[in-house]
Amino acid sequence: MGGTDGPGFWENLAKNAIAGGGAGVTEILVMYPTDVLKTRAQLATTSSSMLTVGRQIMEKQGIAGFYRGIIPPVLGEAPKRAWKFAANDFFKEQFQSRHPEGKLTSQAAAAAGALAGMSEAVVNCPVETVKVAMQSPDNVGRFNSTLECFMGILREEGPLKLYKGFEPQVIRNGLWNGAYFGTVGLVGNHFKVADDAPKSEKLFNKFCAGVVGSCVGTTLNTPFDVIKSRMQNQITRPGVPDKYRNSFQSLALIVNEEGVSAAWRGLGARLLRLGPGGGIMIVMYSAIMDLISPEGSA
Repeated sequence: MGGTDGPGFWENLAKNAIAGGGAGVTEILVMYPTDVLKTRAQLATTSSSMLTVGRQIMEKQGIAGFYRGIIPPVLGEAPKRAWKFAANDFFKEQFQSRHPEGKLTSQAAAAAGALAGMSEAVVNCPVETVKVAMQSPDNVGRFNSTLECFMGILREEGPLKLYKGFEPQVIRNGLWNGAYFGTVGLVGNHFKVADDAPKSEKLFNKFCAGVVGSCVGTTLNTPFDVIKSRMQNQITRPGVPDKYRNSFQSLALIVNEEGVSAAWRGLGARLLRLGPGGGIMIVMYSAIMDLISPEGSA
């Protein structure tokens, strides 16, 4: 995958769409309710436990409230994961080709993951904007469907507002993917499983690496996820300046008004989702890639 002009690139992109999309959709279907919990927690200006937030959702919206806004991430998952994994492969090859021994160090794996994640925001930011708008309690009576939400943002704020929160999302993605792929690379380099080990042992090794990498990345990037959610939830009005304008102004404002802990609001729900979710994703990706490309990911 040294360039984008040969059949190898497009074949790799298609395989990543299938494997990455399948892995991502599986993770979403299993873990999505915790994503709703974390968004509600992040949008609140006072601290509430996950139990309290969950009870409020159940009382006002029922079980369906825990799946409100699920359509955008499901529809966007295949292109997002195709981009992420294909870009990660591309950057890994670039770093490997520059190593004297052709090796991929854990630092290079982290850098490749960070670059892939940052570029992924181009594909995923509109999906996140619509998802957050659907999850917000402010919009429960305002938008009744994903299409209505999408058209409402276009009509009321303009197409560029689908990229609200793009800057913190780039930083958030870079931090998470760098930690995630860096940890997976570190485990691969230092905690090797024998080539003749059972398949289950190899997958368990990958699952553990994915969980640890995801937890590290989630802890590092949560402040930028909070900022992203706040920026994507605010409605831009003509002549009225936005409260949250950029990452560092927003971070300073949140800390000043709500305290340092507010920057990590929703961390528990994010770890509950993205911890096991990171393990599920790498295992499902490897399993699906093995099916469609036996030489691909053992």
